Amino acid sequence: MSQQQPLISHLLELRTRLLHAIGSVLFIFSCLAYWSNDIYHFMAIPLMQALPESSSMIATDVAAPFFAPFKLTLVLSFFIAIPYVLYQIWSFIAPGLYKHEKRLMMPLLTSSTLLFYLGIAFSYYFVFPVVFGFFAGAAPEGVQVATDISSYLSFVLKLFFAFGLAFEIPIAVVLLCWAGVTTPDELKSKRPYIVVGAFVFGMLLTPPDIISQTMLAVPMLILFEVGLIAARFYSKKEDEEDDEQEKQDEPGQETK
Repeated sequence: MSQQQPLISHLLELRTRLLHAIGSVLFIFSCLAYWSNDIYHFMAIPLMQALPESSSMIATDVAAPFFAPFKLTLVLSFFIAIPYVLYQIWSFIAPGLYKHEKRLMMPLLTSSTLLFYLGIAFSYYFVFPVVFGFFAGAAPEGVQVATDISSYLSFVLKLFFAFGLAFEIPIAVVLLCWAGVTTPDELKSKRPYIVVGAFVFGMLLTPPDIISQTMLAVPMLILFEVGLIAARFYSKKEDEEDDEQEKQDEPGQETK
């Protein structure tokens, strides 16, 4: 019975954290729902600027003009709420972490959020104009380009997640080196394989064109180098020494 009580209390706390996270997303969505059409129009600007003057977007589904903007607004609400969602995760796991782990996790949570936002901004302001301009210019003669709003939404959300996750590479490199899985020198020696992997990753997550694939792979390689530099500031050996010292400082622990 005594063992079940801590488990139940942890589950109740987890439920509370999840409800707070979901509530924050729904609250932001309720505030932005009125401007859902304006948000979708802003998201469609890169495509509209690339289309010929006589072209426009279309809706092939009856309910698409209503659901597409609301779906985009819901996803945007989650993006905006990410800092608070990560704070709820941090509040749940922080009591079970060592001091050096807390010192590591807070900067990682903050930097991962900023890098995710940076990936989304990079895809919107730099990738979209190039990709949509290429697609519009590559249309055969006599073919009028008219993109469906639901298809466009799925396309841009896929790119948003692809670039947002790709920009998390420095965080992944730091965590791998800190956990002792690898070292910066080992990753540096495997750079040729990582270059090939970046282009393969870009090919899988982007449309089938060399432009968007390259525009995803090149930032990934740059961020990989940034991760190597950041990983050198974290030493697993020093962290293990901190663990031993912290265990000795705990009540009931005998010091040798």
